Amino acid sequence: MKRYVDGFVLPLPKDNIEKYTEIAQQSAAIWKEHGALEYVEAIADDMTAENMVAFPNLVGASTEETVVLAYIVYESREHRDAVNAKVFADPRMKELCGSDTDIFDCKRLSYGGFRIFVSE
Repeated sequence: MKRYVDGFVLPLPKDNIEKYTEIAQQSAAIWKEHGALEYVEAIADDMTAENMVAFPNLVGASTEETVVLAYIVYESREHRDAVNAKVFADPRMKELCGSDTDIFDCKRLSYGGFRIFVSE
């Protein structure tokens, strides 16, 4: 069975990078504890995209914002559904999500689940 990925792209105010990093590290531990194979959060570095749409443009990031690209890897979509059910029922996750909801604009977060069709 091919693995499955949840992907996220979001604009993050530069002033909130440290706070976001703390929450992301805690979230990663929870996802991994409940079975995720890999949890990655990456911050924008090289956003030059000649003749392409750069991520800051894609998410409408202002000059005071940067971009976060994140993904979580699972064994399958079914595995993702089982892991996420445990994660979202975990009281630690509920506390994290409720603690600092103003870190970034959740309405501008892009999300999707993806079937991996090439992996080397």
